[in-house]
Amino acid sequence: MRFVIARFPFDLDKSGVLASMKGVKPEPITGESVIIGRRAYPVKQVGAVVTRQDRRDFTAAEVTRALTALGFTCRAIAPETPPDAGLTPVQKASALLGAPAGV
Repeated sequence: MRFVIARFPFDLDKSGVLASMKGVKPEPITGESVIIGRRAYPVKQVGAVVTRQDRRDFTAAEVTRALTALGFTCRAIAPETPPDAGLTPVQKASALLGAPAGV
């Protein structure tokens, strides 16, 4: 399929992306990610490998759109959980069970 990433057209297919990422070690995930094979890669890393462009030239949304259309599973940034504001272990357990924290 033809995709436009950073104003350049690319003909990508699932097998080509799999072949490009074979043997590439995943970087730590700090943002959006994609599952390729059994590994999770940052979307920008995959975009850089597949397009051979600098990561600053394209957005994660462009690569995510292309990879989703090819059938890969993409994940958004996981929401950050608020830190426990000095809760006691009983209050933490109550919160996990869905009970009000003050009970």
